[in-house]
Amino acid sequence: MGNNIAAFFDIDGTIYREGLITEVFKKMVTHELIDASEWTDCVRPAFMAWDRRQGDYDIYLDRMVEAFKRVTVGISSEHINLIAKKVIEQKGDRVYQFTRNEIERHRKLGHKIIAISGSPDALVNYMAEKYLFDNWRGTVYHTDEKGIYTGAITPMWDSVSKKKAIHEMEQLYDLDLSQCYSYGDTNGDLTMFENTGHPTAVNPTRELLNHIRDNEELMKRINVVVERKDVIYHLDIHSIIYE
Repeated sequence: MGNNIAAFFDIDGTIYREGLITEVFKKMVTHELIDASEWTDCVRPAFMAWDRRQGDYDIYLDRMVEAFKRVTVGISSEHINLIAKKVIEQKGDRVYQFTRNEIERHRKLGHKIIAISGSPDALVNYMAEKYLFDNWRGTVYHTDEKGIYTGAITPMWDSVSKKKAIHEMEQLYDLDLSQCYSYGDTNGDLTMFENTGHPTAVNPTRELLNHIRDNEELMKRINVVVERKDVIYHLDIHSIIYE
């Protein structure tokens, strides 16, 4: 039952209501692993601009990733793993009801449930454990032989990397991608949508909606869901009016 079908989920903004990497960064400041100025001077301005809808999410994400990559150099992965575990324990339930329900629905149908996320691999690992995912891929922050972060990364937030990841899963589980599902919220998830038969944009960004509307084939099968407060809206991509 559903053995060759998978549901691919982005995490930040799709399952989790905010950005997991931000929570880790703040805890690194709290635990004095890094100086508070790394947040207040480098990341917070971009975060506040995006939070107030005056800035671009991708600018904030780029600033966050660059800062995280820089400040983790020389830090033991054991410290980050402990912080990541604590973040999921404390914040892991702050998820959208729609995607929580979809995860459970796919599980009952016997589908593989796979996370494809740009968050650091330690975070994705613990989030996948919490929600009983079958597999996952996250951004790899590389360490040396002693487990110390080097500053080298293998990203998983962009559309090229996510496309490669789902095709790896296709081979691993002998999936029929035309029968598979995908869930995401930003332009980095576009190739997941293009390569699966049942894509759903969850609280999509304007950029993602624009790219979907440029793809006539994708327009035929995309679902759009917006969750606000305690209401889940299912929208018709052909009639959405947005600014």
